Amino acid sequence: MSTKDIVYIALFAALTAALGLFPPLALPVIGVPITAQSMGAMFAGAIAGAKRGGLALLLFCVLVAVGLPVMAGGMGGLGVFFSPSGGFVLAWPIAAFIIGYLYEWSLAKLNTFKEAVFLVFGGIVIVYVMGIPWVAAFANISFWQAAIGSIGFIPGDIIKIVLVILIAKTVRRAYPTLELHS
Repeated sequence: MSTKDIVYIALFAALTAALGLFPPLALPVIGVPITAQSMGAMFAGAIAGAKRGGLALLLFCVLVAVGLPVMAGGMGGLGVFFSPSGGFVLAWPIAAFIIGYLYEWSLAKLNTFKEAVFLVFGGIVIVYVMGIPWVAAFANISFWQAAIGSIGFIPGDIIKIVLVILIAKTVRRAYPTLELHS
């Protein structure tokens, strides 16, 4: 692993922590707040690539696990993973890896539609596939209650995807030597 890789990993772990400074908005029923931090996984994959993006969010999860208050609302510690939010947080490294892989795979033919599809798949579908059953288990509600309660995340996720596409395009234009190779 190069110094450049380590810098990207640290940078996107720190960016995800910084996105936690935006105050969380709690959703009723499921006990999972809406935060800006899921954009960290999207940014990491879209800009840093699969390996570095996935490792950045894995590092972020380690920082949470050791108790650093890097989650929205100043939360940290193993208890985060044993709460309704835990499945979403644990999905972020996987989402970043998948998004990065899709970006790397299609970098030469990348367009806004493909970016939106990649971000929806990695940033919403993958995260929800892990997060919703986790919510059901840890909030002691049915899977369907967790799924319906999670619908409240969708408008914010769409806004996050639009922002990530705009910012990632700008970063790639500003730094044309940015490589997505893992």
